[in-house]
Amino acid sequence: MPLDAVHEVEGRLSAAGVPSPRVDAEILVADVLGLARSELYSSGRPVTAFETERLDELVGRRLRREPLAYILGEWGFRRLLLKVDDRALIPRPETEVVVERCLAFLGGLTEPRVLDVGVGSGAIALAIADEHDGAQVVAVDSSEQALSLARENQARAGVNGRVRLVRGDLLSEVESPFDLVVSNPPYVEPEELETLQPEVRDWEPHVALVAKGATEAVARAATEALRPGGWLVLETSATKGERVEQLLAELGYEQVTITPDLAGRDRVVEGRWRG
Repeated sequence: MPLDAVHEVEGRLSAAGVPSPRVDAEILVADVLGLARSELYSSGRPVTAFETERLDELVGRRLRREPLAYILGEWGFRRLLLKVDDRALIPRPETEVVVERCLAFLGGLTEPRVLDVGVGSGAIALAIADEHDGAQVVAVDSSEQALSLARENQARAGVNGRVRLVRGDLLSEVESPFDLVVSNPPYVEPEELETLQPEVRDWEPHVALVAKGATEAVARAATEALRPGGWLVLETSATKGERVEQLLAELGYEQVTITPDLAGRDRVVEGRWRG
């Protein structure tokens, strides 16, 4: 029965020290059986030999600490269901707050121009275009692998050609000005890499995780890309919000503020370019 399978998988994950073993077990069993998680507790149908074999394969991957999102192959982000794999970082709940802040600044504009620096899977760019009918988004990334994934998600999202994906570094291949620049740049210091969970350290692309000075580079480049009065929105580490706030103030941004994520951690820093 499905619930028996959940208990068995939970036990294996828990014994191996995998975080949130119950939730992961429910998601994996539901995925293999083609059920909603809520149906696991009411369905009494038998689990077939094929399903048992498939479930064992997926659990084995999770025991090796492969991220659940990579195992499933897709992950929800705001209103979108995105394809995810190791070509780009997994979209996270804190990044949904980044999109929320962007939409707040774009609300009064009919056809705003938006630049997303470091598009990754396409989560930010596609969500903005999905939720603002007039937004014209240029999304750049130096990784062709990430861009290939973003293209696949662009085809899924159906945003009517309003997102243009560009291979480049910062402003090298884009035409300014923009009403808003947004970025989730690499902000893990090289010496911090070993402190990360195995799911992040061993599986997600380091080029999108680890860098020195990436946040400052984006903030400086945005001073040339933004129109006067345009906004910069950055995601950062929960421990570096005040440092980024000070950086933006020193660069000449005004109305610099920090917005906490859903867990109350200082994750999003935003500022208005005075021009």
